[in-house]
Amino acid sequence: MMMKHHTLGSKLFDVANYVFLSLLALLMIVPILYIVAGSFASEAEISSRSFFIVPTSITFDAYQYVFKDNTIPRSLLVSVFVTVAGTVVNLFFTMTMAYALSRQVIGKNIVMNMIVFSMLFSGGMIPTFLVVKSMGLLDSYLALMLPVAISAFNLIVVKSFFQEIPTELLEAARIDGCNDLSVLWRIVLPLSKPVIATFSLFYAVGHWNDFFNALMYINDTAKWPLQVLLRQIVLLATGAMDMSSMDPTYVKPPDQSIKMAIIVIGTLPILVVYPFLQKHFAKGVMLGAVKG
Repeated sequence: MMMKHHTLGSKLFDVANYVFLSLLALLMIVPILYIVAGSFASEAEISSRSFFIVPTSITFDAYQYVFKDNTIPRSLLVSVFVTVAGTVVNLFFTMTMAYALSRQVIGKNIVMNMIVFSMLFSGGMIPTFLVVKSMGLLDSYLALMLPVAISAFNLIVVKSFFQEIPTELLEAARIDGCNDLSVLWRIVLPLSKPVIATFSLFYAVGHWNDFFNALMYINDTAKWPLQVLLRQIVLLATGAMDMSSMDPTYVKPPDQSIKMAIIVIGTLPILVVYPFLQKHFAKGVMLGAVKG
């Protein structure tokens, strides 16, 4: 067994890497801690202290303002439903189309050229809206899923991964009596768990953070996802509505703490889900990378 000798230069390089990565991690973590602390801080503390990660006094006024009725929980459920259902739709169409294009099928090159073309050019916002309207999808959750059912970039990466699966393995499954769907379900997908986990996260984050499509296609406020509703709360918190005129005893929390509380609410669900997929994340991206 060969012993690995560390030279002085390699040790200095390792120390420099640790210091750089530690500073980079602090640059990302400290703002998050400040936002969480600010969401629990009082108006006086936010006004007097430019930066802090531990509030001197904890108050829940901002969260009480945000959760003062059942609107937020309803929108949270809508966002969870759209994220889960939309991710399932994305994975179904991406995996099935990528598998078909990874095999020798008639018209494969034409379809691939059309997919690449769609990465460079699109119909635009107004034509897309007219298509969604003509299909009767306005005020429907399908309007948030079907127009973004497939990401061209993700499709190409998954196709590249499927092409790396040994052909002999697929042919052996066909000899055993499996058709194309059985090969995809029983052979290809079980071997693609890292890729599935990676692109599930990509698609889920995209659905969770998306508010523009809901803003265009959803007119019923009861169907608004969380991101659209939180945008409205920010607008109200910055002066679009004066609650003190309706209730003289009402004291509105500071605008900054409301915004910070909204950021925490909008970010927390994805932060909770990510650790369960993190172990597959890097592996999935590398396995599906396009090789020259």
